[in-house]
Amino acid sequence: MEVGDVREVTTGTCSDLYYLDTGMYETSEYGAVYIIDDDDRPAVVDTGIGTNYDLLADALADVGIERDDLAVIAVTHIHLDHAGGAGFLARDCPNADVYAPAIGADHLIDPSQLVAGTKRAVGDQWDYYVEPEPVPEDRIVPIEDGDVIDLGAHELRVHATPGHAPHQVVFEDPGNDAVFVADAAGIWVPETEEIRETSPPSQFDLEQCLEDVETLKELDPDVFLYSHFGPRSVGDDAGPALEEYATVLSKWVAAVESKRDEVADDEAVIEHFVDSAAMDDVWGEAKSSAETEKNTRGVLGYLERRE
Repeated sequence: MEVGDVREVTTGTCSDLYYLDTGMYETSEYGAVYIIDDDDRPAVVDTGIGTNYDLLADALADVGIERDDLAVIAVTHIHLDHAGGAGFLARDCPNADVYAPAIGADHLIDPSQLVAGTKRAVGDQWDYYVEPEPVPEDRIVPIEDGDVIDLGAHELRVHATPGHAPHQVVFEDPGNDAVFVADAAGIWVPETEEIRETSPPSQFDLEQCLEDVETLKELDPDVFLYSHFGPRSVGDDAGPALEEYATVLSKWVAAVESKRDEVADDEAVIEHFVDSAAMDDVWGEAKSSAETEKNTRGVLGYLERRE
């Protein structure tokens, strides 16, 4: 899939659903935004970092949704790679409300602290971002675990999954037997059909991530809709795919902890894992290294808090 491509999701029994490759970090098949073409209340799920916002605007037109008709902008969490485009979309779609987790929604209204935290977390990757557009307070609809966003033929059921970040939720779409999994099920790499860890600073929590895996097991959808990246069929039993991610994540944290015990220097730990980054051939050296550094820092912060 190429940057800017918009495809219909035909995985499982999904209908009225499309996804866009936003070209996040100038990398194909890394950042996805979803569009639900519901007749009653069309929706966008997650918005990317805002840098390639024009691609999202074009995608809505390609799907056939007028800007005045978009009703829902739903973000799984406020990290800017998921919510950075929300303000731009709200500005151009005057009848759309922004549904955001109640924990952290204020940071979409005033994104200054969010920007500062993102800069600390992503380092040099900030060069790929743009300053987010604030979302007007009266356009924000806070959401919590158990809430339902009614679209008409579809609905988005909200489930808290705070391991990746305290403000993260996933959206269950029962009509499509699918879940928009945010970062709760890892990063799916379509090219190699493998699952990768995601453990960014500063609020990653392994034990809670593993509890989030159990939440997804209970939902047991046929399709995972990854923001990173794309739809994935997990069949009649999502358990094995989720157990695979739990294993990948646990082994990753154990590897970082072991190296930390060995060298007793955080920067040396980071350098070790960056030097052995495994995704150069897929994401390119720059993105692969930056992703590894970010994930290593997240685990080191978690280990420090745990102690």
